[in-house]
Order: sequence, then structure tokens, then C-alpha cells
Amino acid sequence: MSGFVADYPAAEVRVSPNFGQRRDGLIPDAIVLHYTGMESGEAAERWLCDPASQVSSHYLVHEDGRVVQMVREDARAWHAGKGSWNGAADVNSFSIGIEIANGGHGFGYPDFPARQIEAVIELCRDIGGRRGIRPERVLAHSDVAPGRKIDPGEKFPWRDLAEKDVGLYVEPAPLADGTVLDVGVKGESVEKLQSMLAYYGYGIEITGVYDAQTEVVVAAFQRHFRPARIDGIADRSTRDTLLQLLALLPADNEVS
Repeated sequence: MSGFVADYPAAEVRVSPNFGQRRDGLIPDAIVLHYTGMESGEAAERWLCDPASQVSSHYLVHEDGRVVQMVREDARAWHAGKGSWNGAADVNSFSIGIEIANGGHGFGYPDFPARQIEAVIELCRDIGGRRGIRPERVLAHSDVAPGRKIDPGEKFPWRDLAEKDVGLYVEPAPLADGTVLDVGVKGESVEKLQSMLAYYGYGIEITGVYDAQTEVVVAAFQRHFRPARIDGIADRSTRDTLLQLLALLPADNEVS
């Protein structure tokens, strides 16, 4: 990897030794966005390039908008860990990982600077354009690892990205009173909810029982698409927002 030319022309290069081959000949068709969750972008960059860390990412976007590439896009960076999307479990093999420098929930969870978000948008547009990555395949780390990860978090401005054709987004349905689905509820309504979440891509077993797994997946969905209230309860607003998103999916969307 030493001395490689950046896939993204605007990126600096700092090579990480933490990478491998994509499995089963997979070509990346998704982008996973993270926050670093460290005190500074410089500390995160050092950690992602430290062989002792056993983690890496293809790109890091600093607060000032600087983009650093650490792993070639055709290689498998170690950014996502255990997770799944659309039935595929090896997220690292089908995705490109972008770390966004932000202290996260452990360090005050600051707002994302506008210049940083602009840089993320341009990077995603470049990757997506070159690789034909569809909007619904621009994902949060919390989407592919519900309950285990919560980044890039509820403050991340998905609407700003979608306005520049990065990611899928709908205006969240307003909070309202009405029937809710919560832990312990069983029946057809729960099965339908689980089926819709699975169809969108979330890793969830369709059981007809609103269990702990369903709760964490609903919370992950809310964190990305309905952040006004993240409680794992499928209220009317959550269900309506999910329905709006499903209506935007291409006809060939399938669970693997």
C-alpha cells in the first residue's frame, strides 16, 4: 500500500497497515459513515494508522474539511466490525468506510462544522459517482450495527447530504399521539413492522414479537431518520417515516 495514489484526488494520503482483501470478490456498493469518537481528529488519524489498533477506515474527514485516505478503496478496511445490511454480514467487504472527526457522545458530541459536512458530501458524491452507489446504500454505522453502535448520531445532518443527492432522506413524520408498538407486543402489526425494517435493509428477525432486538433496531432507525425522539418505540411518526422511505426504494431492492 505504500505510496499509493489517492482514489479521491482531493485527499491527502497516510497509509494504514490495517486492511485486507475484500472477501468473495465483492466490489464496494455501499458507504458507511462513522464518527471517530475521540478527543481530536489527529488522535483518530494516529489510531486508525496504528497496527496495534486493528481498526482503519478508507477515509477520515477532519473538522476543517481536510480529507485523508488511509486504505485503497479496492481493499477491505476494518471500520465496521460485526453487523449486517440487506442480509449481508461482512459489512467491511461490501462497503467503503468514512470516519468523520467528532468527539461523539463520549466527548460532548459537538455539532459537525459546515466545512466538514461539505467535504463529506463532496467525497461521497465522488465515490458514489465513480462506483454507482445508490442513495439508499449510504448508511450510518448505527444502521449496520444496531444496539452496538450509535454513530454518526442524531446530530448528523442527513438532510444536508440528501439535498446534494447523497443518501436517502424524507422529512420525518411529526410526533403525534396514537397506537404504539413496544416491547412485549405480539401479532401481525409487529410482524409487518419487522418486515418493513428488514426490507429497508436492517438486520432483524421477523418473529411477530416486539422483543429487545426489535427495540434496538427501531432506535437505530429513529437515530438516522426520526431523531426527534429515540426511544425504540414504534409510534405513529416512526412507522409513517418508515413507510415514506420504503416508497422511495427502487423496485429491485431485495433482502439477500
